[in-house]
Amino acid sequence: MSPAEFVTGQRIKELRRSAGMSQAELATAVDRSESWVSQVERGVQPVERLSILQVLADALGVAVRDIRPDADAVEPPAPETSVDTESNDLDGLRVALTGHPALESLFTSESHRQLPSIEDFRRDVATAWEYAHASSFAALSDHLATLLPSIEVAVRHAPAREQAELHALRARTYQVAAASFTRQDQADAAWVAADRALQAAELAGEPLEVVASLFRMSHAFMRQRQMDQAEQAAQSAVRVLEPRSTRPACPPEELSLLGAMNLVLAVVNAREGNRAQTRAYIDRAEAIAARLGEDRNDFDTEFGPTNVKIHSVSTAVELGDAGMALEVAATVDAQGLSAERQARFLLDVARAHAQRRHVGDATAALLSAEALAPEQIHDHRLARETVRELIQVSGPRVPATLRSLADRCGVS
Repeated sequence: MSPAEFVTGQRIKELRRSAGMSQAELATAVDRSESWVSQVERGVQPVERLSILQVLADALGVAVRDIRPDADAVEPPAPETSVDTESNDLDGLRVALTGHPALESLFTSESHRQLPSIEDFRRDVATAWEYAHASSFAALSDHLATLLPSIEVAVRHAPAREQAELHALRARTYQVAAASFTRQDQADAAWVAADRALQAAELAGEPLEVVASLFRMSHAFMRQRQMDQAEQAAQSAVRVLEPRSTRPACPPEELSLLGAMNLVLAVVNAREGNRAQTRAYIDRAEAIAARLGEDRNDFDTEFGPTNVKIHSVSTAVELGDAGMALEVAATVDAQGLSAERQARFLLDVARAHAQRRHVGDATAALLSAEALAPEQIHDHRLARETVRELIQVSGPRVPATLRSLADRCGVS
């Protein structure tokens, strides 16, 4: 972050407040995400194009020079220097997802072009999931913006013997894109990525990859608040997998997906206030996790006994049962899970403390989550809402640590 970017961000924040606008309202006015506005105000997301400065100025009812006095000197950056390397808004990945993924390859032969090997693609897909589990969205966006077009070309020109595996790798690539878009509140892009993952998984002849893609689609629907569709996607998988799970030799990967889908259904019902159904799905997931007997990461779902407990905490918070959430949370040791899962668990602990107006404990949980996955906490809708709630509860004496966290999250 340069000093100039920080100053510009501060001016935008001051002008927004003077206009009586929230970050969400400004985001709507400029057709961007609230996360983007937050990053601009913190100086994380540079605003270098005159066209964007003008849109911001119009929305705020001011002149461009009120935002940036040196606006006359601002020039659109050259294409090769226009990448915002510090953005974690997944903008580069959104662009890579737009339109046909490999249109040029339909018109020209790529036989002369050196494509990555199947081993390279395996490694690159694994790296993408590592970024996702660490909530390193800026690095993930750059990585997938290159990987997605490359694998789309490869699958159209690779030898027949490699086609099935390339389709499977393509499915996993779109799954990681869908998961990350969902976490960054970009549900429209998440749905597109999940739908492409479904198609690729079927072409690969991998039914379990199809189910894994449905898992990502369910989360996209939940983020869109389309609970009926999220439930339908999850239930369609459960109806097929549940009868198969009674087999003595049911593969653990299949059990993991069944368990993960039951957790999706638990969350859906919790958000709709259905306590009995929520508990029933948690119990089913718990029984499946007990059969597995260990925490696993099949299809990058991180399903296992610990994740079931984490969802017990999350659904209790959704239902307003802060006491139960904190009681279960005290029994959870999440250190074996990814940074993303640990941070999300701590966020739910913070939300439970906030429901009980425990400002100090809630702030401590948020700071621990931030230390694990700063990008996730700074831009997660629930984290920002929790920070706002804690500031309101604190009244005129907001603790310095909470105020500092609010500044890092871009919370007004």
